Amino acid sequence: MPNLEHPAYPASALLQLESLVPCRESQVSMLLSIFGERQQFSFPSIFIYGHTASGKTYVMQTLLNTLKLPHVFVNCVEYFTSRLLLEEILMQLQSHSSETQQTSHVPCENFNDFVRLFKQAVASRELQDQTVYIVLDRAEQLREMEANILPAFLRLQELTDKNVTVVLLTEIVWELFRPNSGCFEPLTLYFPDYSIAHLQKILSQNHPPEYSADFYAAYINILLGVFYMVCRDLKELQHLAVLNFSKYCEPVVRGEANERDTHKLWKNIEPHLKKAMQTVYLREISSSQWERLQHDNGEPGPLKGLSAHTHVELPYYSKFLLIAAYLASYNPARTDKRFFLKHHGKIRKTNSMKKHEKTSSHLIGPKPFPLDRLLAILYSIVDNRVAPTANIFSQITSLVTLQLLSVVGRNDQLDGPRYKCTVSLDFIRAVAR
Repeated sequence: MPNLEHPAYPASALLQLESLVPCRESQVSMLLSIFGERQQFSFPSIFIYGHTASGKTYVMQTLLNTLKLPHVFVNCVEYFTSRLLLEEILMQLQSHSSETQQTSHVPCENFNDFVRLFKQAVASRELQDQTVYIVLDRAEQLREMEANILPAFLRLQELTDKNVTVVLLTEIVWELFRPNSGCFEPLTLYFPDYSIAHLQKILSQNHPPEYSADFYAAYINILLGVFYMVCRDLKELQHLAVLNFSKYCEPVVRGEANERDTHKLWKNIEPHLKKAMQTVYLREISSSQWERLQHDNGEPGPLKGLSAHTHVELPYYSKFLLIAAYLASYNPARTDKRFFLKHHGKIRKTNSMKKHEKTSSHLIGPKPFPLDRLLAILYSIVDNRVAPTANIFSQITSLVTLQLLSVVGRNDQLDGPRYKCTVSLDFIRAVAR
């Protein structure tokens, strides 16, 4: 028995829609009940939110396309100004009307012009008898536009007196959208994250035709057992499943095991999944580079991705600043005299010093340091004389922007800024080399 039922739409279209949106039947059913029949007025504005890769954009596109509902779909990141956004909506509306043979650029300076032009666009026979849906993806960008754009979209049905529904898709909650002056409250709908059972079901649908569904489902189960605790992103998991499946199949292809030898298949794929853990979310290497690594028969070594070569792009003094920042973060201030002065005299080791030196500073993590200590270490490790010019200070700011350094504390503190080095030991070794 199908989960999706609605008297206004044919059962075949609803059955197809249900097969295309697995694990999102309750959200689609809720949207269908809100939309109602084609000619009925729907809710003026709907606010859909949820974490990334929770199916918001995909479900809306699939729902509107499968049921052939007239709609406009705009990404607010691509059309980042109000004029570009409004003009794109009008151009897409023209394509739904058979009265206009070809779409043309429609100049729209402000929202008053948009309301007037929108009424003209939906006056055609195809659009005036059914609801028009305007879907704004990445809707958080609307907060960066003029103050009247968001409130106007929320009550567009009232302003135009037309059958139109605006759908906002975003990853943040409505409380971060609500203007201080108040506005029309949209109907909010939450898309929860996929559970591990949902991910298992969705990823198992993409099994290659040359292998059985049970064999691919066992592979997905192994993949989720390794990555689910660190990665819940469906897109990232799909990418990892495609990249590593060929390595999982190697014993079967070579005839060393059959599809039911789960233990042998696991022992073969385990070291490569551990190596893939280093690339989750980072994209340090391309898919082609990863596939070449998969064909290597040697032991999996450290990945030489982009982070190993980032130091090449840094300016000359930025490299020394980064090295000095690392030394300041991981060496106690009391050791600066011993490390960076030629005639430092004898330093007697006390019991407290010996106790502190037993604990590795790399296990404790980086400690903050003041700006003057950073510059003092810089002057001691650079061969030639460095003047404290604006160029040096701008490079420190650039390192903070690149997130190689982080500012600790508030900007208004009287004793000067304090920083912390955020790069790893391998990164610094590559820079120093």
